[in-house]
Amino acid sequence: MNIIVLIKQVPEIEKVRFDYEKGRLDRSSAGAVTNPFDLNALEAAVQIRERVGGVVTAISMGPMQAIESLRDALARGADRAILLSDERFAGADTLATAYTLAAAIKRLGKFDLVICGEKTVDGDTAQVGPEVAEFLGIPHAAYVEEILDVEKGWIIVRARMERSYYLMRLRLPALITVTKDINNPRLPSLKDKLRAMRMPIPVWNYTDLSEIADPKYFGLNGSPTRVIKVYTPISEKRKGQMISGSPKEVSQRILQILRENKILA
Repeated sequence: MNIIVLIKQVPEIEKVRFDYEKGRLDRSSAGAVTNPFDLNALEAAVQIRERVGGVVTAISMGPMQAIESLRDALARGADRAILLSDERFAGADTLATAYTLAAAIKRLGKFDLVICGEKTVDGDTAQVGPEVAEFLGIPHAAYVEEILDVEKGWIIVRARMERSYYLMRLRLPALITVTKDINNPRLPSLKDKLRAMRMPIPVWNYTDLSEIADPKYFGLNGSPTRVIKVYTPISEKRKGQMISGSPKEVSQRILQILRENKILA
């Protein structure tokens, strides 16, 4: 089984600062780590390969430093890794990102399953996985908490939808996004880390993917989303006041307050 895992390198979200003038995260203000949900996706892929055989390929889109996350993926069990990196990929919103990732998957050729983390901690949209599936024209299931079975041509999963569960049987090739509850990602050994450091990681650029897809949909030019303004919402603390007087005076004052705050017409 050929399994593809989408990996993203994200800033340490507890330390990163926000650039309000440019309307984006200042990624240089903090260190970078692998998106935690993508580690769950990788672990799910490796467990499937251990059960039925196959190859696990990790793909990431980002600057050259994202190779660090791909080497971590190799150390954790991926068989190979590919980095999509080019200045012309920069500024991509979720749609352009998904389009670029889908183009890379098409360039790889035949595949059976794509696994993504449910979301990234720096974007928190949960859009890229389903959008990749749409660009590939394959079925998908989001918020998968358990992979029940993988059989020839099918995968059966349990997905969380608010307070309910859905049992879904998807014909392969398919895409699933997984939650953190699906597994506990394994830790790589020193031997695995050293092995990963020696493994080659191809870098595909704008030209490589332009053979597969329309380049006008890459990066900022292919992104219909624009950030116009970013600000921190003002959060007011609870307020209280004492109302004294006769029961009639108190009730009239409460009624007045409710009307002033447009709670009552």
